[in-house]
Amino acid sequence: MDSCSKLCAPDSSSSPFDCIIFDLDDTLYPTTNGISEALKKNIQVFLMEKCGFPQSKASSLRSELFRTYGSTLAGLRALGYDITAEEYHSFVHGRLPYQSIKRDIELHRLLLSIKQRKIIFTNSDRIHAMKVLNRLGISDCFQQIICFETMNPNLCNATRPDEFPVLLKPSPEAMKIALRAAQVDPRRSLFLDDNASNIAAGKAMGLHTVLVGKRGKSKEADYAVENVNQVAELIPEIWGCQPDGQDQRTVPTTKSEFDSRIPTTTTAAVGA
Repeated sequence: MDSCSKLCAPDSSSSPFDCIIFDLDDTLYPTTNGISEALKKNIQVFLMEKCGFPQSKASSLRSELFRTYGSTLAGLRALGYDITAEEYHSFVHGRLPYQSIKRDIELHRLLLSIKQRKIIFTNSDRIHAMKVLNRLGISDCFQQIICFETMNPNLCNATRPDEFPVLLKPSPEAMKIALRAAQVDPRRSLFLDDNASNIAAGKAMGLHTVLVGKRGKSKEADYAVENVNQVAELIPEIWGCQPDGQDQRTVPTTKSEFDSRIPTTTTAAVGA
């Protein structure tokens, strides 16, 4: 029996959410498995081996590029380094210790109990996303993957590094592309992410938000869970259950409200 069934008789038809959108890394698995630290080290090695930066500079540069541009790849291309996304991702993700990601039976059971559409929304490339989902044993739980390629469909056609800026969460442009690719109503969608900046961007788009991996909510988070497996206990509304001592919330919306939140963009988006 899944966790929600212990709380109430689930009825997703009465849920305020039609779609649940999940970040991938550090959201669907804990940071303690070492993937995040290994990724940082791989990026630093990339900066040294592929770009010629000294070891003493690589760590601080990685942090600086992330703060300023949203990712090391975005920063390097903005600075004029002719590095392809495929070259970058195959290096920094290709060397990750994926064996440290273990199958999560509880998470699989939880996800299957959610009858609404479930979407992965990650800044990582599709190959990395599929490897992680397969290692966790949950690749059969999602209807769509929105990833680096979705947000940057024209990058492979660039004739110079700065022709198409790399778009990633939490930029508004990336969020708009993702929501259009997903074809969801943000006001009836729940977005889970471990990054407070991404949560703020999601809230600005009208999404209901869940900050994962934190004890307390950020300003823009509607909910906070330390572990994604806690959502059944803390957010029973997903299953149409009423929170203890509260009336079930509804999320009124109209098509005009939805359309007004996502201005038309000329950038093509790629579905899963």
